[in-house]
Amino acid sequence: MKKLLLLLLFFAVCTANAQQSVARQWNEVLLDAIRSDYARPTVHARNLHHSSVVMYDAWALFDDSAQTVFLGQTYGNYDCNFNGILQPENLDTARHEIMSYALYRLLIHRFSTSPGATETLNNVQDLFLSFGYDPLFISTDYSTGSYAALGNYLGNEMIAFGNQDGSNENLEYGNQLYGPSNPPLVLSEYQDITDIDPNHWQPLSFDLFIDQSGNSVPVAIPDFLGPEWGAVIPFALDEANLQIKNNGFDSHLYFDTQAPPLIENSMADGLSDPYKWNFTLVAAWSAHLDPEDPTEIDISPAALGNVNIDTYPTSFEAYKTFYDLIEGGDTGKGHKLNPYTNQPYEPQLVKRSDYTRVLAEFWADGPDSETPPGHWFTILNYVSDHPLLEKKIKGEGFTMTNLEWDVKSYLALGGAMHDAAISTWGIKGYYDYVRPISAIRYMAGKGQSSNSELPSFDPHGIPLIPNLIDIIDENDPLAGPAGEFVGEIKIKAWRGPDFINDPENDVAGVGWILGTHWWPYQRGTFVTPPFAGYISGHSTFSRAAAEVMTLLTGDAFFPGGMGTFDIKANEFLVFENGPSKDLTLQWATYRDASDQTSLSRIWGGIHPPIDDIPGRLMGDEIGKQAFAKAELLFGVKTYSEDGDDNAVLFPIPFQQEMNLATDITGECTVQLYSLNGELSFSENINFNEKSKIETPSLSSGMYILTITNSDGTTVHRQKVIRQ
Repeated sequence: MKKLLLLLLFFAVCTANAQQSVARQWNEVLLDAIRSDYARPTVHARNLHHSSVVMYDAWALFDDSAQTVFLGQTYGNYDCNFNGILQPENLDTARHEIMSYALYRLLIHRFSTSPGATETLNNVQDLFLSFGYDPLFISTDYSTGSYAALGNYLGNEMIAFGNQDGSNENLEYGNQLYGPSNPPLVLSEYQDITDIDPNHWQPLSFDLFIDQSGNSVPVAIPDFLGPEWGAVIPFALDEANLQIKNNGFDSHLYFDTQAPPLIENSMADGLSDPYKWNFTLVAAWSAHLDPEDPTEIDISPAALGNVNIDTYPTSFEAYKTFYDLIEGGDTGKGHKLNPYTNQPYEPQLVKRSDYTRVLAEFWADGPDSETPPGHWFTILNYVSDHPLLEKKIKGEGFTMTNLEWDVKSYLALGGAMHDAAISTWGIKGYYDYVRPISAIRYMAGKGQSSNSELPSFDPHGIPLIPNLIDIIDENDPLAGPAGEFVGEIKIKAWRGPDFINDPENDVAGVGWILGTHWWPYQRGTFVTPPFAGYISGHSTFSRAAAEVMTLLTGDAFFPGGMGTFDIKANEFLVFENGPSKDLTLQWATYRDASDQTSLSRIWGGIHPPIDDIPGRLMGDEIGKQAFAKAELLFGVKTYSEDGDDNAVLFPIPFQQEMNLATDITGECTVQLYSLNGELSFSENINFNEKSKIETPSLSSGMYILTITNSDGTTVHRQKVIRQ
């Protein structure tokens, strides 16, 4: 709980003085609902996306420049019919009402079975009632002109869409075809797992499993979350890039990622095997979590970050250069100057162990987690509240109201998070790749793979590294009372949850442990997320979000040149006591924050580098695709040749005929296009003689009206509704 309070304090720094839009208020309720629900990144990326679509459509419906995403559209395979509604006298009031009724219906439905349902449903109800709305009004008949009924209709349509979008929501998002290839790892026993398939994911068996949001889960062996999620209907992913591959079931893959390395049955030095190098690096970085280690590093933007995507490794040799196997971190050298102050960033020297432990927990998001997609929404809200932010799309054009900025930014970010979940989990399900806890314990159980002349050699063993990974001899304190562990592998690493009785006061520390007892830096009731490692969801989500934030704001840098999060000594860490001193996480750019997220998962023992880089590269594409689609939806411009509004359509909406009051003269072509770009109506008229258009055969829905003069110049464009 202390971590949640700190997070809420940080991300609400500027909120007290800000006028929050209705979209922001509903987003905050949703984030709280996610924190109280099971930690399911896929499910909550979808919740954030669907909620953002509802918010955006409630706003876009009455904006001449905007196209709806769902309302009046065919979205995926679902037709959300809409016959139009009268233009409101007060736009803000109508949007507020539609949005609130829609979100009320959607969130009540989505979180009714949440472990935190009582608190969540009360929060939803309290916000709804605070607006003076009636929860007993359930009509969806908006033909009466009721904006509340339209909100109910929109919310119910999104619920209906979600029941057939490929997520298997009706069966609690359960798996229908996937099954693990390995038996569970029983965590209460340090069992021999040298008979597993080391290339595939292994379920974990708990006495008590508490997920990353702090919820007790009533199963001893958590299922793989979302291996079939690639089939869910996306926002901006291009179906032309979709491949369906079978690895026991049909996996939907939008990105053709290279297969992760499989363990080699080689007599060569183990560090020459990409599989062994990747997982050995995770074990080596675990030694950086020791608060007794005096090593200090500069964690300011002066020393960290500023890694160009062109330098991301794509070969094994490049990986070994990009990541520092012994000292940790990547090739980032930081930024010379803050572009806003034109001054150097001030160094911040802290213990490496404080920094790495804080990173592992801060970016892990739990307990009390809003999951990685929600975490980036909190960062977006933090940026939106910053007094130096100009609320202009790409930093250009007019300054938007809080509501317009919120619905547009939420749509772009929510779409990116949703598409990141679909792409990532499709790959996770197909490759079904092993996590470090299984790979490291498996290799350590086999022996060492560095030198066939030394004891305990095995081609599948873990490589030896001086002072980090070694063989236990008869004089070693780990040898055992009867020497039963002589010849086995020891690792200098975080000693694990067995050494923590009271997380408020205890520190496990780093020391020599049996390699078969290696733990990631996590709680013993969680250990590692219940799904395959390759590729990293954190890397994909974070890079996609960083690209969206960069494009949205028109600036790679946080407002003022730096985003910050203050960490108090001995008040932040949840797995154990710490950090030992106060520190401040700092990021110059959104991409720096994203790259820091990726490194945090290695120090946390959750991912090897091979899970990381493909996620970063894929997230980069996903973020750009999502923003490009969102920008198109923002960008149906009403314009005329001279910049004036020279055509007015009435009535709004129209039925069989429409009248154009215009100062346009002469021969023109009037055309109506559906929102997917198909020409639905065309007529040549002379505006000197008539201004009435009859459309008896035109279907109801939304259209783009264009008027083109005789020389081919478009002199007017407008969104219209046929009732």
